[in-house]
Amino acid sequence: MVSIRRARRKQAAPATSTRPEPEPRSAATAGASAVAAPPPAMPPAAPPVNRTWRQAGPLMLLQAAHPKQAFLTAAGLAAVAALAGRPTREMGLVFVTVLVGQAIVGWHNDLVDRKRDASHETSGKPLAQGLLEPGTAWFAIACAALLVIPLAIGNGVTAGIAYLAALVVSLLGNLVLRKGLLSWLPWAVSYALYPAFLSYGGWGGEAFGAPPEIAITALAAALGVCVHFLRALPGLVADNKDGFRHLPLRVALRLGAPRLLWITIVVTVLVVAGLLLTGSRVGLAQ
Repeated sequence: MVSIRRARRKQAAPATSTRPEPEPRSAATAGASAVAAPPPAMPPAAPPVNRTWRQAGPLMLLQAAHPKQAFLTAAGLAAVAALAGRPTREMGLVFVTVLVGQAIVGWHNDLVDRKRDASHETSGKPLAQGLLEPGTAWFAIACAALLVIPLAIGNGVTAGIAYLAALVVSLLGNLVLRKGLLSWLPWAVSYALYPAFLSYGGWGGEAFGAPPEIAITALAAALGVCVHFLRALPGLVADNKDGFRHLPLRVALRLGAPRLLWITIVVTVLVVAGLLLTGSRVGLAQ
């Protein structure tokens, strides 16, 4: 009987499986496999920038054109044309031509220096501050270029070529030579072409004149170098940080910026006086 009971108990015992049971999955794993992960949330849109009337597009475009330098250069050349005995309409044509050309140079300069101005947080730079789109500035340059060419030729073919050459040299100066010892060269060349623009100029495309006096051309080139120093002085610290080694910075490191400023002002006054004295004696054209 005992053996029969033991046999029954053995038959009644459940059979044990030799296969390992699967590991239980955690609730997080099961949920991840059952439900697809939601897409990442989009970042919130930047709030619109509230601009004042002083930050309107046309005013920002005007500010990026370096209006002070443009006006002074245009007014200076128009004044020289008046001293040379040119009539009022020719003075006006000279003024408008140079004003448009200088605006092109100003926009191009701010486009080239946009990242540098932003890194140094330079004030008064709409392109660097994001208040003016680069595409808007390039469109303005294209429109002004289509305007300045007929304006320049309107002073006479030879005079127009001289001014357009000065404009191209100025634009190249924004790109090359500005960091090294020859930074003064584009300024000297572009200003040296201004006397030819005036001496050959007149009214209408058929106007022609005479070559400029060599002394006037040399003094104009010297004035361009002086203007280069005056324009470079406010940015000497930033240029030094960026590794520039142009001529004004080299001189400032030796003499000091305050002393260089006074020397540049004195030399500029002397060059302008030399231009006026030479012009009154020998005239503008040969």
